[in-house]
Amino acid sequence: MKPIRKLAFVVNEEKSGAPEIARTLVAAARNAGVKLKQTTRFPIPRGYLDGYDACCVIGGDGTLLGVARESARSKVPIIGVNRGSLGFLTTFSAEEARSGFSELLAGRFHIDNRAMLDCSTGPGSHDLALNDVLIKDQINSRIVRLEVYAGKELVTNYTCDGLIFSTPTGSTAYNLSAGGPIIHPDAGVIAMTPICPHTLSNRSIIFREGVKLRVINRTPSSRLLVAMDGQRNLKVGMDSPIEITISKLRLPLAQKTDYSHFSVVRTKLKWSGDLVDRSVAQK
Repeated sequence: MKPIRKLAFVVNEEKSGAPEIARTLVAAARNAGVKLKQTTRFPIPRGYLDGYDACCVIGGDGTLLGVARESARSKVPIIGVNRGSLGFLTTFSAEEARSGFSELLAGRFHIDNRAMLDCSTGPGSHDLALNDVLIKDQINSRIVRLEVYAGKELVTNYTCDGLIFSTPTGSTAYNLSAGGPIIHPDAGVIAMTPICPHTLSNRSIIFREGVKLRVINRTPSSRLLVAMDGQRNLKVGMDSPIEITISKLRLPLAQKTDYSHFSVVRTKLKWSGDLVDRSVAQK
């Protein structure tokens, strides 16, 4: 990657230690002659990243999700420094960011282009999601009946608490909690997972990239809630179908040059299975 000469910071001041690590990294970037801008606001406004080489997000995964749309639109890589709990997306620890920041500024990092979902609920009403799109009734306790199509083909009718449409990146978020599969980020697929379906035969379905999924509300006198990454809601008309596809845009996520997805999964989910013989893994 090219050296970073213009760097934007997004800092979640509510996260413990975030302001302190931000001051350290800002000082290091300024000493290196990098042009800077900084905000504590997220989601960030449209166009905030235009013309910048990278964006350093200091907070948790939720903070990064608030920057993801603009990163994808502006094609500006995100360097995520974790000050939250899990850190599936903000994969640099504070210690790694401090010790390796000069390497990052020199462009010594890998870009992982993550798929995003494009969801439309009607003319002029659409949004992007990095993790997932949740469809449920506006009243939390109400069961919904949702009819799902893949292209022109009927998939099935679900009677359930809702549906989760997940990217591979989001497969370790709400999708996983609802019993869905873990999917490698490089897989070009969408996972659909029903929430508490009223039949034991309903399980997650994996759809190929390029498919247009359509969800129709078949619940009388019910209005749906469409939540994008758990942060933004889209309005849905009574008779409007909800359409979900994999976006042409990708989130450029900066990773360490030795980044391993399954190493992150093992650590965050507290799996067993440490790598004992590295020579075997390299064959």
